[in-house]
Amino acid sequence: MNLLIVDDSVMMRSMIKRVVGMTDLRVGQVYEAGDGREALTLLEAHDIEVLITDINMPVMTGTELLRIIAANPRWRSLRRVIISTDGSTARREEAAGLHVRCYLEKPITPEIVRDVLTAVADVDLHA
Repeated sequence: MNLLIVDDSVMMRSMIKRVVGMTDLRVGQVYEAGDGREALTLLEAHDIEVLITDINMPVMTGTELLRIIAANPRWRSLRRVIISTDGSTARREEAAGLHVRCYLEKPITPEIVRDVLTAVADVDLHA
């Protein structure tokens, strides 16, 4: 399973990547993007099964990214997860309308990431 982590904070992307590595899940490539525009470039170029994105980012927000993804049939099967500090009801409702499978509020733990990735995957990801 290939992942794309989208967050404008290099430290947060690194932490999520490290947390993913601490789980017992079989993960292929882990790609990183600093905003939605970079993420779209990576989605076009690579076979990515799971998107983990922040909401509040410069250039293109996570919400804008998710709207583009939702409108493109090519990415219909892309599993979408939000990890954000903004857990408002309005944001959660908007995310549900964009086919987000899970909405996590920061801070996160390795166990939460493992459980979420297992839940959104269609295959057995355990080594």
